Amino acid sequence: MTCLLELLLLLGLLVCWLELRHRLRPASPLRLKAHDWQVKQHTPHLEVEGWLDISNPHPRMEVMVPELVVKPILLGKADLRTATISTKITPHHPDEEARNDGYWTAYIVKGRKQTKVHVNLQLQSSNDLKDIVENIWLDVHWLNYGPFGQIQRRQGVVIPLQRPEPPTKGNFRSGESCEVLPIKTHLLGTQDNTIEVLRHYATPLLQPGDVLTIGETPVAVMQGRYHHPSTVEPSWLARLLCRVFHPTSSLATACGLQTLIDLVGPTRVLLAWSIGLMLKLLGIKGGFYRLAGEQARLIDDITGTTPPYDQTIVLGPQAPQQLCEQAAAELGVAVAIVDVNDLGRVKVLAASQGCDEDLLQRALRPNPAGNANEGTPLVLVRPK
Repeated sequence: MTCLLELLLLLGLLVCWLELRHRLRPASPLRLKAHDWQVKQHTPHLEVEGWLDISNPHPRMEVMVPELVVKPILLGKADLRTATISTKITPHHPDEEARNDGYWTAYIVKGRKQTKVHVNLQLQSSNDLKDIVENIWLDVHWLNYGPFGQIQRRQGVVIPLQRPEPPTKGNFRSGESCEVLPIKTHLLGTQDNTIEVLRHYATPLLQPGDVLTIGETPVAVMQGRYHHPSTVEPSWLARLLCRVFHPTSSLATACGLQTLIDLVGPTRVLLAWSIGLMLKLLGIKGGFYRLAGEQARLIDDITGTTPPYDQTIVLGPQAPQQLCEQAAAELGVAVAIVDVNDLGRVKVLAASQGCDEDLLQRALRPNPAGNANEGTPLVLVRPK
């Protein structure tokens, strides 16, 4: 009995220590957002420009930005390695003048204040870039310096240069008591709004009784719920516990599991892992995921998503049920957020009221949207 009490005491101390470290881990309040990006001209070269906003929602903390570098990466249909890119960033601080030589001067973003940066990209190539460049992945490397220490941050933003036209008629595929139509979109990102994307690409085709679905990963991406693994610092707990998961699991890497720990806390992950392991020894599988919460199943580690998000860790979407209800009210048809794979697994993460989930299971089991780079995150399901 004494040994058991000592063990419980040690476990309690370990849990308290883990929670304290988790709550005191370095974090910066600064937020970066891209907006108003546009192509200025197509010939003889391609010029793209837009804005990056940096805001500080903290009421008192002042945070310095000593460095900010933008590294654009071209994505397209052909060989783009011969293309050259010239990048110019110009700070538009509310209380300082920008230098003419392009040098980034360390800037202090005060509490509840913000600043913005103008970015201009000049693209040149022997080929006609407007036909072969589909997207630009804007990889922003910036340093945050303050009471938390120094944090190197890295955020990627998609700038789409080509957008398909919304379909006016659909070549529906026949399914089990239904018809399905995958709908192609541009490469979605943080500058997009989920409901506006659904409205833009699907409205011309919608009929009463239809169910409009969208993948859970595209929704999460539009909400900005992804990050580069270089910004994750795995704890010893993540390095230890990740080794038990199946190698194909997104939690089988230290950064993947640390992402879950950052979301729900180390105590919940440790307890879910311990109890889940005991249940597994008794032949009961899936205990960890039930105890650790919905996000444990939804996190996609690198390689789990379409490029360029394949180099990031993508979380599950936020408030999916509320989003489905709002979209359904605005579009006039049922809306669902789903997770489907090539193995015939269909998980309806959230659906608006009255949505026929049995219909979705039948319609989506063949995975009409695909798991490669089809670019069809929307699937319209129509009962026969």
